[in-house]
Amino acid sequence: MDRIVLGYDGSDFSMQALDWALDEAELRKLPLTLAHAWQWPYGDAEEEAKAHLRKAADHVLWHGAECARSTSSGVRIETDLCEGSAAQHLVELSATATLVVVGSRGLSALPRAVVGSVAGYVAAHAECPVIVVRGPGPLPAPTDPGPIVVADREPDASVLEFAFGEAALRQVPVAASMDLTEWAERHPEVRVQRQDEAHDHATLVVAGRRRASWFGAADSLLQHASCPVAVVPGG
Repeated sequence: MDRIVLGYDGSDFSMQALDWALDEAELRKLPLTLAHAWQWPYGDAEEEAKAHLRKAADHVLWHGAECARSTSSGVRIETDLCEGSAAQHLVELSATATLVVVGSRGLSALPRAVVGSVAGYVAAHAECPVIVVRGPGPLPAPTDPGPIVVADREPDASVLEFAFGEAALRQVPVAASMDLTEWAERHPEVRVQRQDEAHDHATLVVAGRRRASWFGAADSLLQHASCPVAVVPGG
């Protein structure tokens, strides 16, 4: 099933991720599924108490879906509510998704945490690319969008394919520190530029997760990047 999946919990961080996910759905002409999970955190409980929590979770998801429908241009909006771990459920949904989008933190993240546990877990385990949208609040619309930056010095083909695909959709260049002649020939619609400096003006940074104990260059980027980060499973 081709769709964009968004992890949504009603936080300012997930509202920003919603903006990005809607863009992806519109550009790719795919439906958008807003996914929300809830679980009773206090051990055994009466069903009535759990029902109240589920109702609150259902309202959070309804509100997000209404926001998406009111701001989208023809995107089919679907919802997915489950009881259990949000991180694990998003990983399960990734098996039938083109892309998963999450905010860098959610309602349950500690204030000092730069990247929440859900975002980190999903980026490390999803079966499809994951975009972690950093920061709270609505995304500003750039008047001069920057390039799609390839962070890895020796990227997998899957990383390059995603980067060039995203660049073509957004009509921006791809920037990398290595020679991309072969890929530029495959994608003549995408301009290629060399990128040796910081990623301050990037639209998106793309990294693989295969070469390190956790998930490669994306580990550091998720903590420090000034723009959204895409984590692509390696081949």
